[in-house]
This record gives sequence, structure tokens and C-alpha cells, in this order.
Amino acid sequence: MKIGILQCDQVDSRLIAVHGTYLEMYIQLLQVEEPNLKFTVFDVRFGELPSNMDVVDAYIITGSRHGVNEDLSWIRALEEFVRCLHAARKKIIGICFGHQLIAKALGGKVIKAHQGWGIGVSVNKITQLKPWMSPSLGILNLIVSHQDQVVLLPEGAEVLAASDFCPFYMVQIRDNLLTVQGHPEYSKSYSRALIELRKNNLSQEVAAQGLKSLQQHCDDRVFAKWVVNFLNI
Repeated sequence: MKIGILQCDQVDSRLIAVHGTYLEMYIQLLQVEEPNLKFTVFDVRFGELPSNMDVVDAYIITGSRHGVNEDLSWIRALEEFVRCLHAARKKIIGICFGHQLIAKALGGKVIKAHQGWGIGVSVNKITQLKPWMSPSLGILNLIVSHQDQVVLLPEGAEVLAASDFCPFYMVQIRDNLLTVQGHPEYSKSYSRALIELRKNNLSQEVAAQGLKSLQQHCDDRVFAKWVVNFLNI
């Protein structure tokens, strides 16, 4: 299976040597579950979008330091591409920014949430268990790094995981779109490095809570299995 990475950001140059690029993070996350996956990167920030959507079998939209409501031409172009992919029932996995962009592109709403920063390990209750969510979990722990949140879902969206902090944490839209506010591709060490880099933009309390939360386990391996299962249904 060929996967197109619709890359919406890049890893800080100070962190690449230790933590790798986004492509390397996704390879490490998913190829353990499906060694035959092949990846192609499209850096959408520079206008790189496939002229033929069928050049790959499915897409992943990455996280970004940008917000989906910013008036940037590449964000609007990506929204239109998502609408085209969805009309063709192409599989898309949306991660953080990708989760928000898919929701907005299809009629939902995203805002800078009053809850503030979500960083570190986020704990969310599974609210609906689909057949492809095997092995099953009752609670999903994934690393997060976000301020914006989806506050209105598009038509046909089903919430699969939620918390008081993030009510629309994991969402499925029909049988071809799976999105999550978390970052299953992030390691704890990378999350820790990001928090340290951003300490000037975070309150001491939020930074401390985020760092402490990294003591909890993460379900990134289970989520990776879910993604592979979803892509194969």
C-alpha cells in the first residue's frame, strides 16, 4: 500500500538529529505493523499536491504549527483537496492539525479553545468501538500538542474517543476518514523536547503538568494497528 504524507510543517532543525523528520516518525510508527507500506511526501506548504489523487492509496495529513483558520493559500488548497478526496471516498488519516483541517473543510468549526494548551499525554475515553479497533481499549492515551480544537463536527462524523478537555478527540467520518487530536507519531522524548523549547510560551503550571504526564503509558502501538486496520477495511 502506498501512503501520501501531506506534510504541513517540519521538525525544528535543532531536534531532527535526535528525533528524526516527520516522515521518519510515521515510518517508525506504521511500518512495524505493516512492513510493506510505502511513503511519498508532499510538502503542501509549498504547493505540493498530487495532480492525480490515485497516485497513492491513502493519505495522512500531519500536524502543523499553523492553525487551520490562518489565511494561507496552501491551507485553503489543502481543504479543497480534502473535499475532492472525500467525494471520491479516498482514505485519509488526520493527525492534530489534520484532524482539525478535515473537520473544517467538511463544514465543521475549529477555534482556539478556552481550555488552553494540551501538551504531554492526554487520556481519553473510548466512546464507540468499531470492528477495526482491535485490539480494543477502554481508554486511549496519546501525546498531544495543541491549542485549537474542533468544536463543531461535520455532517456524518462519529466521535470514537473523548474527554472533558477535548470532547471531539477521535472521529470517524463515513468509512474513509479517521482523525485524532493526538500525535501517535510523537515519542515521549520528542514531546519532552518540544515542551522545553516552548516553555516561554507556556505557563509554568502547564509545562510542569505536561512533563509529569509523560510518566503515563502511551497507546501509540495500538493506535498504529488501528490505522493499518482502518486502511485495510
